[in-house]
Amino acid sequence: MIDYFQEFSNKLIPAFVDHLVLSGLSIVLAILLAFLLTGLLLRFPKLKDGSVYILSLIYAIPSFALLTLMIPIFGLGKGSASFVLILYAQYILVRSFLVSLEGVSAPLIEAAEAMGMTPSQVFLKVRLPLAKKGIFSGIRLATTSLVAIATIASVINAGGLGLILFEGLKSMNQFELAWGIILTVGISLWMNAIIYAVEYLWD
Repeated sequence: MIDYFQEFSNKLIPAFVDHLVLSGLSIVLAILLAFLLTGLLLRFPKLKDGSVYILSLIYAIPSFALLTLMIPIFGLGKGSASFVLILYAQYILVRSFLVSLEGVSAPLIEAAEAMGMTPSQVFLKVRLPLAKKGIFSGIRLATTSLVAIATIASVINAGGLGLILFEGLKSMNQFELAWGIILTVGISLWMNAIIYAVEYLWD
């Protein structure tokens, strides 16, 4: 295994970096979009059920099919892959954000409002801190999912560790397959460790 890595590091390392950048950038943008959508749905509750249902339908579309559908719009490469990854993450993120924020005790919110807090202060100082655990749990789940789905992105020339995995599968090279899996899992663990660190530092 070590000998294989040393011999083919010029192929494994660039694939690892491509996968890390694609996954990392996509999850950051997905979180930002999910917070915007969640804020919108909290402001207009009537849109919530229908929006979450639509996001669940999108999540149910096979990743390969959705990647293919994006080619005429964004072309081959990382643009289509990143858009699809961001889209896929929305169901997990928005649903977990909504459940966590709406799960905050109503009497606590009423008490904060009675103290003269504005809606923004209630959200930032009461709802968000109390919903933190659920929010970060959703982010970790979405991150793990995106790292895995990003392996499929190689079929549209987006690079990443999917190139290693598919090439190893095609040639039945057990070492190549093993390194593709190890590096993919490594990215997932590393990114989750960062999320745990951010959650811990938030306190």
